[in-house]
Amino acid sequence: MSETRISENPSAVYYWDLRASQKAPFDVRMRKLLKATEIAKYLRTGDLVALKIHFGERGSTGFISPQLIKPWINFFKKSGTKPFLTDTNTLYSGERNEAVSHLLQAAEHGFDPNLLGAPLIIADGIKSNNQETVQFPGKHFENFYLAGDIVRAEQLLNLAHFKGHILTGFGGALKNLGMGCATRRGKMQQHCDLAPMLKKEFCQGCGECIRVCSPGALYLNPEGIIGINQEECIGCASCVHTCPTGAIKLNWQVDTKFFLERMLEYAAAVLKTRDFPTLHVNFLLQISPGCDCNNYNDAPICPDIGILASYDPLALDRASLDLVNRATPLHPSKLSSNSENSENKFSAIYPHVPMNHFFEYARNLGLGQENYQLIQ
Repeated sequence: MSETRISENPSAVYYWDLRASQKAPFDVRMRKLLKATEIAKYLRTGDLVALKIHFGERGSTGFISPQLIKPWINFFKKSGTKPFLTDTNTLYSGERNEAVSHLLQAAEHGFDPNLLGAPLIIADGIKSNNQETVQFPGKHFENFYLAGDIVRAEQLLNLAHFKGHILTGFGGALKNLGMGCATRRGKMQQHCDLAPMLKKEFCQGCGECIRVCSPGALYLNPEGIIGINQEECIGCASCVHTCPTGAIKLNWQVDTKFFLERMLEYAAAVLKTRDFPTLHVNFLLQISPGCDCNNYNDAPICPDIGILASYDPLALDRASLDLVNRATPLHPSKLSSNSENSENKFSAIYPHVPMNHFFEYARNLGLGQENYQLIQ
């Protein structure tokens, strides 16, 4: 069964609609999905395969279940490769802003390497210093700061939970690449125009931020409170996570359109590092209105839909969005009663996000096309 979306040469998007049976339970279906993509022809014995996933913030319940990932790990191991589960540290303060707490949080959510058969590695290191600088001719940046262990892995599998997001409207394959594969410095570039905000009334002049500022951009002024040399700041965010009083804050007030462009440029930079095609997978399960970085998950906006895979991340995100928009809205949820017939459920929730610009800019970057063939 297939459905074509207005194209002579559409991108293939493979789709499992969650139907299963006694002879074909979910693990068999997952293996069939992988085999349909013919990913085995790109695998070489001994390759390190980075399975980029989101382990979920404390309190979140919408992250991809470890049980769903195990068949994929087994597939790669049987192919002679060495898979590992990975994510990067967060820019905001939480349970995932350094690798020790991040791994403990992953364990709390059931990501046990002894049960899954693959190790967990935080790709940008303990404090996000494991970094590779990649050059890409973007409109906003030329140098991109990516997690070292994702860049160095021979293969990358992009596993994304498809859901809503306050800054991007929705989060899928491209967001999991652009934001999810960046170090804290790279995330800072995308969000905050490098330099953090200073709340001088909170500063006690302890100097802890100066101690961790590697470029020497911070200093104590004659009044004994912190100052910043904007031209020296590299946006690593070390000071934000070190300040004990909250005097140094992230500036989240970024233009949404510019944020989308920066994030997509980062996604393009990630794919530039790959020697083989990257398989992207969207899990359309527990489709919540907010990100898994929240410490809660609001009610799903529509029923579970399925799991989609493609080598074209833009076509994959387009197909995922179309399926969500065609699905029956669920109530109670964040969708208001007057938005049931909205052409775009996430636009109804986040009208400030220019989603058309997301797809247009991604096309211009060469990240794929919106035309797809849904192969069920």
